[in-house]
Amino acid sequence: MPRDHVPWLTVDQMVEVDRLMIDDFGISLVRMMENAGRGVANLARHLLGGEVSDARVLVLSGTGGNGGGGLVAARHLANAGAEVDVRLASEPDRLTPVPAEQHAILTRMGVRVAQGLPLPDGPDLVVDALLGYSLDGAPRGSYAELIRALPAVPRASLDVPSGLELRTGIVHDPHVEATATLTLAAPKRGLEVNVVGDLYLADISVPAAVYDALGVEYRSPFAAGPLVALI
Repeated sequence: MPRDHVPWLTVDQMVEVDRLMIDDFGISLVRMMENAGRGVANLARHLLGGEVSDARVLVLSGTGGNGGGGLVAARHLANAGAEVDVRLASEPDRLTPVPAEQHAILTRMGVRVAQGLPLPDGPDLVVDALLGYSLDGAPRGSYAELIRALPAVPRASLDVPSGLELRTGIVHDPHVEATATLTLAAPKRGLEVNVVGDLYLADISVPAAVYDALGVEYRSPFAAGPLVALI
């Protein structure tokens, strides 16, 4: 779909979309996170040629909602037969409540989850779910260490490449150079830079009435499926 066929939102508008989803429509963060994670798992399949059996996938996860989406993706990919390793940017007890639930599920499944460096050798794909659209300033601490240690393999970023600050459009040092970025619900202003790679859009089940409340003209781009390439 051409990029100008969908509305592009500011960070503030996306914050309001999330608030309306939860407060006014009762669509919980768990539901949105599940849709986001499934979407990035589907993008991973595409980048790996449509087949993930025995593929080695490294998932990098932050502590918030973006990281939780990465943990959901790890579950879907592991269930599909991929060999998945997860690296958290901090201790598991610093995860916010919904991502913490996803972490507990992965632990019960026996998926390999560890904190920080070193990264495992030889992944076929990296899923970047470290930092989301609320980034303010350059990545620091373990986040920066993980980004700098990334191997030179295809990279799928969830919502925004980590290190790209959408509110200002600044590409910080360090940052992830994504092969493809899967942004959620609607593309965000600030994603028009090279580090984004190919841009995809995922359906997280935002009702059209949410966009109406924002005064944004909207027609669903997902009539043919939940994953759309923006060209």
